[in-house]
Amino acid sequence: MSSGPELDELDRRVDDAAPVPLWLDSAARPAPRPGLRGLLDADLVVVGGGFTGLWTALQAVEREPGRSVVLLEAGRLADAATGRNGGFCEASLTHGETNGRDRWPDEFDTLTRLGEENLRGIAATIEKYGIDCDFELSGALSVATRPHEVADLEPGEPGFLDADAVRRRLASPTYLAGRMQPDPCALVDPARLAWGLAAAAESLGVRVVEGTPVTSLRPARGGVDVETVTGVVHARVVALATNAYRPLLRRLRFHTVPVYDYVLATEPLTAEQLSALGWEGRPGVSDSGNQFHYYRLTADDRIVFGGYDAIYHYGRSLGPQHEDRRETFRVLARHFDETFPQLTGVRFTHRWGGAIDTCTRFCAFFGTARRGRVAYALGFTGLGVGASRFAGDVMLDLLAGADTERTRLRMVRRRPVPFPPEPLAWIGIRITTRSLARADATGRRNLWLRVLDRLGLGFDS
Repeated sequence: MSSGPELDELDRRVDDAAPVPLWLDSAARPAPRPGLRGLLDADLVVVGGGFTGLWTALQAVEREPGRSVVLLEAGRLADAATGRNGGFCEASLTHGETNGRDRWPDEFDTLTRLGEENLRGIAATIEKYGIDCDFELSGALSVATRPHEVADLEPGEPGFLDADAVRRRLASPTYLAGRMQPDPCALVDPARLAWGLAAAAESLGVRVVEGTPVTSLRPARGGVDVETVTGVVHARVVALATNAYRPLLRRLRFHTVPVYDYVLATEPLTAEQLSALGWEGRPGVSDSGNQFHYYRLTADDRIVFGGYDAIYHYGRSLGPQHEDRRETFRVLARHFDETFPQLTGVRFTHRWGGAIDTCTRFCAFFGTARRGRVAYALGFTGLGVGASRFAGDVMLDLLAGADTERTRLRMVRRRPVPFPPEPLAWIGIRITTRSLARADATGRRNLWLRVLDRLGLGFDS
């Protein structure tokens, strides 16, 4: 336990950080677009201005130039999960190899190929439209910080790094082993990527509307009426990309829970501080715990350090009151100092939190409603930066009624088991969270976790 003066200093460093996402605290942030007024007609309405919605809108007009597309965002573009994550853009569509192989062993090779194609598509779009977002294929490093985690990194297999080898890459006394992950992974400034996607979509004719919450979907002749607080858009088809927020389709209300994740960002490091770290190749890093940390360097040499706590609030509660959780920021700051003692005392400039749409299978699911006129994708469970583009393609395929390699996937055709209603959801998540913490401490999964494993269920961020 920290002594009084040490704890006071840690609190000061946390309190001095601005309570705003680093990525959104930028002079590059575009001015808000006007809201909707009155009535509109569109071939496609996309609900949600995060990555999923932006990729869907852009790919819709790339597939069919001249198609009328309206994107409706309740607040501002990239203001939710899209602008609050760590900027890890991974090829995996299944939240990692283990989850993918366990759930879809016969499809895993196909899912791996599609994920790698999807990541190449992201890179190609960034180049095509000249999007300035610090996109860099730097890879991902997994590290073990407890003895029982070393075996999961497969000692003796190619790519394994023992303690000395991994510490030469990145100097932390907490590392016992490491592995550069085989799946491609890029780092990106997520907000600037989103703003660039919006500008690209608008250049092709998409109308982007901000400050316009959608209240309901109503059947209408030849399509769907998308009702908002200030007007109505009559659409031939609709793509829902609301993710952690309350779904507009009643059938989805139990399929996800919003889980809050928290992040700190440091001031830019000096050349001397960077030298003390090493950070060979500048990969993104995650540790191997169930309650895991993720961290990376930014283009201006800050460290973005997040994860560990995954906080669920009773009743699937969402709101800004959950975004500034001081006890979690203190834990993150303490863990940062333990990971990099050579940087102890470095200033934190930003702190923030945001909601992740978690589902029981840890990766996105898909479907249609209203006789195929409405498609949805949600449940990314923290790996949506890259997978959101794939989700946009899936929704467009489904709305077109197309028989494609994507729509034939069992991953696409089957939905996960829903979470129970309250109070069972809260009780189950509390038991799971405590069990995961115990498993991290002991290396053993208790009966509760073993039952969930057998049923293919889980809770994650």
